[in-house]
Amino acid sequence: MYLPKHVAIILDGNGRWAKSQYLPRIAGHQAGIKTARAIIESAAKTGVEVLSYFIFSSENWQRPIEEVSSIMDFFLRALQTDVNKLHQNNIRFQVIGDLSPFSLETQQRIADATQMTAQNTGMTLVLAANYGGQWDLTQATQQLAKKVLAGVLNPEDITSSLLEQHLATAGLPRPDLFIRTGGEQRISNFFLWQLAYAELYFTPVYWPDFSHDEFMKAVSYYQTRERRFGKISEQLVTHA
Repeated sequence: MYLPKHVAIILDGNGRWAKSQYLPRIAGHQAGIKTARAIIESAAKTGVEVLSYFIFSSENWQRPIEEVSSIMDFFLRALQTDVNKLHQNNIRFQVIGDLSPFSLETQQRIADATQMTAQNTGMTLVLAANYGGQWDLTQATQQLAKKVLAGVLNPEDITSSLLEQHLATAGLPRPDLFIRTGGEQRISNFFLWQLAYAELYFTPVYWPDFSHDEFMKAVSYYQTRERRFGKISEQLVTHA
């Protein structure tokens, strides 16, 4: 049995779950946070090395201001209350995305949480906040262009490997398993580069109802997949 090293999840369906329960959308986000905590525990116990959550896209700013404010408030409170627990459980914490629109208080708490957990050796938890795959590729390209202009890099030196080293996920393994809850079947500008060879798992279960058992269903699906990476079956080395 082999496990995905990196699981990336779009936590979708909070609002629709709330609507199905005749509750305000904010209640869906509150329930979603509880699920997020539970799946962190499940992933760590399962042996996942990296768990990435797409919690707020660069397009989500277009949502109603009340909902955006609530999401930001939940994010800040989670940083205040959960980071110590992550640290106690040897989990490394990382946030990727364009953090400049966030308040200085939020940016400082992110920096503090990152520094506190930097030396932990257990699972890495990555939160993609104000993140978009197109933004990631753009900012990586800009970094490389600046190096070319500065004369420290030639255009012909730019390879896919070098570009990957300038993405927000530099130093992390590419996702092996991508999960999207809530019934939608698209990646919605998440990890456009990184998901090139990921196994894609879509479930109609809304995120607040996504349990440990549902997570293990996704892992079991991954374990049925033959990952060829362009090769044929006969060329593959048998998994240990």
